[in-house]
Amino acid sequence: MSAAAAQQSITQGALDAIFSDPEHVEQLFPVPILQCLQIKPLAPQQGPAGQPERYRVVLSDIRNYVQCMLATQANHVIHDNSLVRGALVRIKSYQANAVKGKNILIILDLDVATELGVHDRIGEPQAFEAKPQAANTTAAIGGSNFYGVKTESSAPVKSEPVSSRMGGATNTTSHGNGNNVIYPIEALSPYAHKWTIKARVTQKSDIKTWHKASGEGKLFSVNLLDQSGEIKATAFNEQCDQFYDLLQEGQVYYISNPCRVSLAKKQFTNLPNDYELAFERDTVIEKAEDQASVPQARFNFVNIEELQNVEKDATVDVIGVLKEVGEVSSITSKNTGKPFDKRELTLVDDTSYSVRLTIWGKTATTFATQPESIVAFKGVKVSDFGGRSLSLLSSGSMNVDPDIEEAHRLKGWYDSQGRTDNFSTHNNMASMGSATGRVDQAKVISQVKDEGLGTENTDYFNLKATIVYIKQDNFAYPACSSDQCNKKVVDQGDGTWRCEKCDIAHPRPQYRYIMSVNVNDHTGQLWLSCFDDVGRVIMGMSADELMEIKENDEDRFPTIFEAANCTKLHFKCRAKTDTYGENSRVRYQVMGANQLDFRAEALKLSDMIKQFGISS
Repeated sequence: MSAAAAQQSITQGALDAIFSDPEHVEQLFPVPILQCLQIKPLAPQQGPAGQPERYRVVLSDIRNYVQCMLATQANHVIHDNSLVRGALVRIKSYQANAVKGKNILIILDLDVATELGVHDRIGEPQAFEAKPQAANTTAAIGGSNFYGVKTESSAPVKSEPVSSRMGGATNTTSHGNGNNVIYPIEALSPYAHKWTIKARVTQKSDIKTWHKASGEGKLFSVNLLDQSGEIKATAFNEQCDQFYDLLQEGQVYYISNPCRVSLAKKQFTNLPNDYELAFERDTVIEKAEDQASVPQARFNFVNIEELQNVEKDATVDVIGVLKEVGEVSSITSKNTGKPFDKRELTLVDDTSYSVRLTIWGKTATTFATQPESIVAFKGVKVSDFGGRSLSLLSSGSMNVDPDIEEAHRLKGWYDSQGRTDNFSTHNNMASMGSATGRVDQAKVISQVKDEGLGTENTDYFNLKATIVYIKQDNFAYPACSSDQCNKKVVDQGDGTWRCEKCDIAHPRPQYRYIMSVNVNDHTGQLWLSCFDDVGRVIMGMSADELMEIKENDEDRFPTIFEAANCTKLHFKCRAKTDTYGENSRVRYQVMGANQLDFRAEALKLSDMIKQFGISS
């Protein structure tokens, strides 16, 4: 498109209307089209430590230009390189602010009008100056920490109401506190005053109590969501009694300050917000009549295959088909000595991967969701113990059969083909290779021996082999059930099992696999050592379940081992020399195992045929 035609598309006068006539801007310019003149990332030191990436852009309506900040949910136009200097954009949702005579436009949602092309600066736009006399134009922001915008003073700036255009509606209605108007959660900061948010409670904790030398107290917290983002809010002591029954999961509320905004304690929340709220005695909370205008949930899903590229202890959202539901078991915290109920779930998705996910406490004991349901989890912690596994945080939430696109897609896939698919599992080698950048070589058994892998250094290799024998004696050991301990426990003869490391006695152990497996390929045989996660893949059940069968059904027990024989798997192995006294031998330990991906194997064979020029 020519520059002249693009000029006709730009909404001239839109900036003046946004800042000077907010009550009528919706009728005048429903979706303004502006030109991007500049894009600049904000330096990290301009905001609180660890804050999400922020971008400043300059937008022009030909007559004027204004500084703008992209809300984090709008960063996708940066990541996909669609927003470039000279591009034209449709501004679908925004927040107009003015600070010390400088206009700031927070962009909550926009589209890049790629069909209008990219052009040099159109016209000679002038900086748009704030008009102090105009109503509803100054904002409750200040200092140098809000979106990295520097003001003339580092002191907090007192505010007047601000016009907020959210999702195509201009909201200047007061709720709760006099002149307060609807603020997007994304715009909240310690420097904001006289604000009201309209948000949905997506998660509500139980009331928790604490006892210290300095006193005791109680609290509960909620996660709040609107179109722009999420934030955690906590009620302490008297406010705990004041608001616990009022705030219910799934409901939408108007919440008005006074309400303390402070830097978020990241160890206690999984939300991507630099700030959190604390309710105060005079905080006003009103249930909203309109419950439909606020989204039900906001997810940032990672598919199960991609978990191998996620760092340990990261917090993610996942969605999958519930393949298996374990029984409730109990473990004892090694730090507090308190017992915790837990339940292990198995999720699968259309990447043909599965993952174990642990839920805790009341969520575990009351879990009644049926297998083959679609379940979305928000706020799960990634562990690299035994590969990749997940744990639902206390601040996380679970949504069964959500009405979202991802859930409908998974349901269609599972009904059409997923029910009969074979699924791979994550393993230690996948995470280790990702972390170190090492690419492990595929070997056959004769190569492992002929090349002397493990004799001088620790070597890693991949192996496709068939299980021909599994030692049935000492296939598992009684382990401590404290979280992340797994040390062997000793039967004290009185019905309890003691862990010397944790100094705790358990009513029963948690059995874990420690197996010796003989595998063959077309070149030879090899003994492999396997631990718990690999044992689960080989046997198709936990060591606890297999031990119970051994004790209660002697006839069935050997048939399970027979069924595991002749299974061909893909093993990721480590070869290392161990020395006992004066004797040394190479030990081959399996770091991970999964079912063969026959589609991938067929493609490899096809590539080999093409490489060697073999044709039909």
